[in-house]
Amino acid sequence: MAVGSSRDLVRARTEDKVVQLVNAERAKRRLHPLTIDERLRRAARWHSADMARRGFFAHQATRGPSPFERMLAAGFEEPGGENIAAGQQTPAAVVRAWMQSIPHRANILHAEFQHIGVGVHIGPDGPWWTQNFGY
Repeated sequence: MAVGSSRDLVRARTEDKVVQLVNAERAKRRLHPLTIDERLRRAARWHSADMARRGFFAHQATRGPSPFERMLAAGFEEPGGENIAAGQQTPAAVVRAWMQSIPHRANILHAEFQHIGVGVHIGPDGPWWTQNFGY
C-alpha cells in the first residue's frame, strides 16, 4: 500500500469514528443514525484543509463559499448544517467538545438530519475538523 493510501485510510477511519460517536449520542436519545455521504465528506475535508491552509477558523472565510455553497458544489442537494472545531486530538475529544456546545449539540441531535460527512485535516495548530449534515 502506498504511503498516500495509508494516510488516506487512517484519515477515513478517524472521520468514521467521529460518525460512530455521533450516532452513539443520537442512539442515547432514540434518534436514527446518520449515514455517511461521501459528498458531504468531500465538502468537510475541503473546508478543514482550507481553514488550515489559510489560517482562519470560521464557517466561511472572507470571500469564500458558505457551508451550504460548499455542500451544494460537492453535489449534495439538501444541506442542513455544519460544525467545526480545531485542536482536539481524537474523535472522542472533538465529539465531546461539540456535545458541550449548545449549537453544535443541536446539529448532532437534529432529528430531521439524515446524512453526515466528516473531514479532518492534520496539520499545524490542528487537527482541523468539519462536520457537514444533510437532509
